[in-house]
Amino acid sequence: MADDGSRNGIQVIARAAAILRALRGAQGGMSLGQIAEAVDLPRSTVQRIVGALQDERMIIASLQGGGLRIGPEMQSFADAARYSIVESCRLLLTELSQATGETADLSVQRGAGMIFLDQVPGTHRLRTISSVGEVFPLTNTANGKACLALMPEPAAMKLARAEWDRRGLQIDADAFAAELGQIRETGLAYDIDQHTDGICAIGIAFRDWAGDLHAISVPIPSTRYAEQAPVVEQAILKTRTHVTRMMER
Repeated sequence: MADDGSRNGIQVIARAAAILRALRGAQGGMSLGQIAEAVDLPRSTVQRIVGALQDERMIIASLQGGGLRIGPEMQSFADAARYSIVESCRLLLTELSQATGETADLSVQRGAGMIFLDQVPGTHRLRTISSVGEVFPLTNTANGKACLALMPEPAAMKLARAEWDRRGLQIDADAFAAELGQIRETGLAYDIDQHTDGICAIGIAFRDWAGDLHAISVPIPSTRYAEQAPVVEQAILKTRTHVTRMMER
């Protein structure tokens, strides 16, 4: 009997998590019917779980009439997780910067962009700096492309095409998809003077404990990129190994 209760409890938690994930990806809100379809559960089951989550302020009704959306209590969890990932990766960023002499950045993928969470400046007099909180695009940055490569290809290309349309760009989608395939094979993503003239970057991506996509990247002034690229590639792949092990614990 206790085993049945335990299994039922685990099932409810899994279903609640699926509902929260569905709402996380729908910033405009979702109706009960839409949630039920997204998580493949009966509407009555979704209604019971949503009611419990509303009591805990993890889900709220949208004031704009867009249905249900993530509530303020989940934001507090997100803030705690963000602090945790910065704290956990700080040593890795420091070691990466020391090994290369270059700046090391940590960013998170949120919707249509990459948001910088932390940075350890390099030791060179000429170095690249991005502000914490700054948002970079996905398709012409090392950190953005690294994260896109970890997504299923249809989802990655949907985001890519939306960015190109938004910015009025004509890009060879097949060539970009091939580039993402190469990143999946090597683990390394590159920005060669694409986002900012005079600055190149090499990046890797990983999923955190909650499944969110993050990237660690090393921007390099173009004047020393050819010399530094092999050093940075070796160091950042080592960082990827360490961060992957850390996320598996």
